[in-house]
Amino acid sequence: MRYAILGGSGFIGSALTEYWLSKGHEIIIVTRRNSHQQAPRNESTSRQLSYYTWNDINQDPLLLRGLDGLVNLAGATISQRWTRRAKQQIMDSRLQTTQALGRWINMLGNEAPRVIVQGSAVGIYGTSLTEEFTEHSPNSARDFLARVTTSWEETALQGILQSFSDQYAELGHEGKLANVTGPRLVLLRTGVVLGNQGGAYPMMRLPFLLGAGGRIGTGKQWVPWIHIDDLVSLIDYCVTCSEILGPVNAVSPNPVTNEQFGRAIARVHHRPFWLPLPTFALRSVLGEMSLLLLEGQRVIPQAASSSGFIFTFPHLEAALTDLKQRN
Repeated sequence: MRYAILGGSGFIGSALTEYWLSKGHEIIIVTRRNSHQQAPRNESTSRQLSYYTWNDINQDPLLLRGLDGLVNLAGATISQRWTRRAKQQIMDSRLQTTQALGRWINMLGNEAPRVIVQGSAVGIYGTSLTEEFTEHSPNSARDFLARVTTSWEETALQGILQSFSDQYAELGHEGKLANVTGPRLVLLRTGVVLGNQGGAYPMMRLPFLLGAGGRIGTGKQWVPWIHIDDLVSLIDYCVTCSEILGPVNAVSPNPVTNEQFGRAIARVHHRPFWLPLPTFALRSVLGEMSLLLLEGQRVIPQAASSSGFIFTFPHLEAALTDLKQRN
């Protein structure tokens, strides 16, 4: 198979690339860095891997013709203090790259990728201590992350599918493909991705390794998490399973509260769980971005589970133990 990954040099993209290369697939990475400055690969995979810049594709979208699948993970990190400038960058980076993808897809016409997995996030649901969210839940929240993810998905629907967007919006993840033409679009709503090479987990784990771990705020806020291996497998599953369409929650079927998350880290690493981080302290340091840690949502992967996807790490403690063993 021949796949492309936009934003493929990041934490998730790198893991997905390694997985697909190990399966013998041909991979195209589209990145903002010059393609000639990429780290060399070993000879056994170098023939399977190509790098292009966004400018390369803008000049010649036909470089993406005939793909079996494309994954769009491009966008500025949200793990930064949310100044006005940073918030604009977070929003613009997602919308502009998705708009560019839409232009490429429509220029490719019948040679467009068969399936597109478009990055999104569970932040689209807003936050709640009591409500449970599935792919059918309304997207009525208006906080910053909800606005970003809603705009991101709408841009994908309008730009990538154009006249097909209304059909996708009506069908949802359980829709039938018989009446839909154009690329199959999956909206991958990702939670907190647990891995050693990037993402939030190394910083979440650090206070416990230093012997100063505890709950954050009340500890009652939900953490929708997923092991990096399960996320990579789920992306691959979304590409290959023709029945999956529309929103897909990329989270474990067993969300935990912040306190449960912290206690699991403490048990796995044999460290104390005792020093809570007050809400006011976190807000003073992180500003508005503190809502990532102080608020959460109980998100369930209904689309993945009902379609038959099997999680390797459905339970948190096993996932954390696996990551510890890899270090």
